[in-house]
Amino acid sequence: MKKTQETLVVQKVSIVSRGKMEDENENRTHIRNQALQLFMQYGARSVSMDDIASAVGSSKKTIYQYYTDKDHLVGDAIEKALQDNCIQCKEYHQISDNAVHEGFLAIEQTSELFRNMNPVLMNDLKKYHPKAYRKFLDYKNGFIYDVIVANIKRGIGEGLYRDDFNIDIVAQFRVGSIDILFMPEFYGKVKEGMSQVQQEVFYFFLHGMATAKGQRLIEKYKKHKPKNNSDAKD
Repeated sequence: MKKTQETLVVQKVSIVSRGKMEDENENRTHIRNQALQLFMQYGARSVSMDDIASAVGSSKKTIYQYYTDKDHLVGDAIEKALQDNCIQCKEYHQISDNAVHEGFLAIEQTSELFRNMNPVLMNDLKKYHPKAYRKFLDYKNGFIYDVIVANIKRGIGEGLYRDDFNIDIVAQFRVGSIDILFMPEFYGKVKEGMSQVQQEVFYFFLHGMATAKGQRLIEKYKKHKPKNNSDAKD
């Protein structure tokens, strides 16, 4: 009987602890998500902890229970954004009908991201939050590079991309072109925003390595953006 009572007490404590942990995780997630929205809209430097507290609907003291300082919060928010992008890239590879389709799915998602992103964010990370910026660089030069290489090899195998170029050089060129989007001087003579610029760079990249069959798919998808597998049929 005594053991049964002790077991019940342990179970109750465990349930309470688990519930408390879930609440803490929810609070942390809410803070991080609200902060990320603000960083995307206004950049990291101009958003204060007071701004974040106001968006969250709590006090700064509450936020500091989960994050030691703003740099910690910025790093967590950027890491979350990169994780989400990683999941989406893997999903596009799985659901896409061909390499060109995969690229168009990814570029549509990226366009939506850039439409809601202040271009100063990346410069803010580079200047004021180097740890978060390093996470972005590692992700871009590691995971994104590997995704591009895999897509090129897939496209060559499908007869959509040519096979007479150096894959590593072309993939590195594509990765490097991402940096253009965050160069303020680039927009001196360009009227379009980040979303349109990255689309044009993407089209240029695809056309440069596409076969005649691939060119036809590119033009088809430019006119009718594919949303799922059924739209990708040639």
